[in-house]
Amino acid sequence: MDQLLLVLVSGLASGAVYGLMGLGLVIIYRATDVVNFALASLSVVGLYAALTLYDSGLPLLPAALAAIAVTVGVGLTVRETVIRPLAHGELLSALVMTMGISLIAESVISTVWDDQPRLFPSLVEGSVSLGGAAIPTQSLLTIAVAAVAMALVAYLFGRTTIGSAMRAVAESAHTAQILGIGSQRIARIAWALGLGLAALAAFLYAPRAGLVPTVLSAPLFRAFAGIFLGGLTSMYGAVIGGLTVGVLDNLAASYVSGGYRDTFVFSFTILVLLIRPQGLFGVRTFQRV
Repeated sequence: MDQLLLVLVSGLASGAVYGLMGLGLVIIYRATDVVNFALASLSVVGLYAALTLYDSGLPLLPAALAAIAVTVGVGLTVRETVIRPLAHGELLSALVMTMGISLIAESVISTVWDDQPRLFPSLVEGSVSLGGAAIPTQSLLTIAVAAVAMALVAYLFGRTTIGSAMRAVAESAHTAQILGIGSQRIARIAWALGLGLAALAAFLYAPRAGLVPTVLSAPLFRAFAGIFLGGLTSMYGAVIGGLTVGVLDNLAASYVSGGYRDTFVFSFTILVLLIRPQGLFGVRTFQRV
């Protein structure tokens, strides 16, 4: 029982990271129709910048804020110079562009900082006893920080003017423009928010996994599994899907085999999509062809 509790908490901590990344992906997709494959690699750039500042004597929390700022700044620069000039509706081109940007970012990281594994400091040390299980404090902090971030995003979209504008653009950019809502301004805000959430997820994940240029590759694909499981257009679905993937991933690794964890997770996702193609919380759409 104690082992199960430890596995579930660890799974929720992993799922919180996948949920934050998935939420960032969905926010960007809904506002701009761009599936941003570069989101993870750009977040890693922020991590390396934060580690450099930390090694130079900056406390870890300001370094975390710097990581988010670097990720958002680089990401917005990429959007304005590479993604925005594409013609409207060039979704495949934008997708390929973000894949290319991801590879370029990883190459830049390897050139500037090298590709040797590094340790990344934890925000907190130690563990908390729950029952007979020693739960790492970092895992509990990850769950708490992710929960607060998700709650703030829900408040932003549900209770603020800018959130209403972002939802309007997500429903119809043309209609939003008629109503006087600047779609480009909203797109920049969506990219900044999505990248910031991904950078936060990266900062929570790196102490557990260490730091290499590709450290977020696996979490990115698990985040995609989560958003397809929950529904590509649903922010709540991205969070719940990410948490589900995290728990299933850890259960499979602990009670089946570590080598089959992704097989188990993606097989479950495929099974759900066969039954409900729009995901658990997505809205089914029909298109005349």
